[in-house]
Amino acid sequence: MNLPVDNTALADILPTRKARVLAIANQKGGVGKTTTAINLATALAAIQKRALIIDLDPQGNASTGLGLGQEVRAINTYHVLMGEASLQDAIQPTDIPGLDIVSSGMDLSAAEIEMIDVERREYALRDAVRAATDDYDYVLIDCPPALGLLTVNALVAADAVLVPLQCEFFALEGISHLTKTVERIKGRFNPGLHIQGIVLTMYDKRNNLSDQVANDVREYFGDTVYKTVIPRNVRVSEAPSHGRPVLIYDINCAGAQAYLHLASELIHQERQMAAS
Repeated sequence: MNLPVDNTALADILPTRKARVLAIANQKGGVGKTTTAINLATALAAIQKRALIIDLDPQGNASTGLGLGQEVRAINTYHVLMGEASLQDAIQPTDIPGLDIVSSGMDLSAAEIEMIDVERREYALRDAVRAATDDYDYVLIDCPPALGLLTVNALVAADAVLVPLQCEFFALEGISHLTKTVERIKGRFNPGLHIQGIVLTMYDKRNNLSDQVANDVREYFGDTVYKTVIPRNVRVSEAPSHGRPVLIYDINCAGAQAYLHLASELIHQERQMAAS
């Protein structure tokens, strides 16, 4: 399947360094983590960069959203974390050229309990990722909506964290917990970890609260907040039920265009970081 978009100009400015690992994280559910992971990865694939999604959420929504049924998830992130399979063994292609996935399975929900007595349990994903990232430009880890051991593994494995933040009243309160967790992980396990950026999601221009939240978040976090805002969009909501990213389902809709703009902004950000 060819993506109906030509972003050659974006490809020219994308950094060439390999395997930039980004954890897509927020301890709150329903803020757009999986939607962001799927569509940002699709946008990167559209500009001919190889991307890998690691579905680390036991709900497996990223896997479902990319059309993978339960019957093809026999080897998944659970087996990788438990050391029963390598990341290479668990990688599967998607229908989108340049985009692969390590799926999630229902057994992943037991991983946190089973890993309690495992030595170096916080490094399980990092060790697996390091052995398999030469084939990719970007690895996006879709985290569960909790700050447990699965998310800790993602943060230890990641170069940086991308935070989807819903435009709702308790947004700032929720992200404060995540930033504290990032600082603790940075101090104990991953000194280079930082927040890459915050992306405002589910923005409703008809709702004054969305504007208020967006302004408050920008005032508090400054340039860490991406200029691109992901709007509430029915096509974005419909796409997962068809096992398609919204960029495939309806590339012309406002949500799809927003994710393309987000990819562009991420690329420019990374280019500036590499030059500094």
